[in-house]
Amino acid sequence: MLPSTTSRVERNTAESVNREIQQKTEENIAYFAENPHKIEQRLYELEQEWDIERTLEANASTLNLIGITLAAAGYRRWLWLPAAVSGFLLQHALQGWCPPIVILRKRGIRTSSEIDLERYALKALRGDFGGLEDTTALSTEERVRKVLVALGHKTSF
Repeated sequence: MLPSTTSRVERNTAESVNREIQQKTEENIAYFAENPHKIEQRLYELEQEWDIERTLEANASTLNLIGITLAAAGYRRWLWLPAAVSGFLLQHALQGWCPPIVILRKRGIRTSSEIDLERYALKALRGDFGGLEDTTALSTEERVRKVLVALGHKTSF
């Protein structure tokens, strides 16, 4: 059975690396809890942060293009490079692991879920989710609208 999309990278990362990434995220949140005037800038930085998927895709595409370019220039032996990279991408899509993941995670590249954890914690510290304390008396449509608005989404409700 294939692992879930949202947890497959963390499940295939060494626990010590996951702990380091989690600790760094918690340190970031603690820092911005003490420096709330800097939260807005940090949220902007988080919007720009590349997650593990984007990093892996960009690196794989670059290596594929290099291998194909070298092969087209007459160095056919370089076709092994895009073949290997494509195999790694398939392995990652199916299992959530491939050799570059080990290196990228050790460098602190986070999953989108890990980035979102910090983003939503900072938004909560900023007070973005106020007004959701007691929504039990509201209709389902009204509750959904309030939650989406609190999360900063435009809604058709």
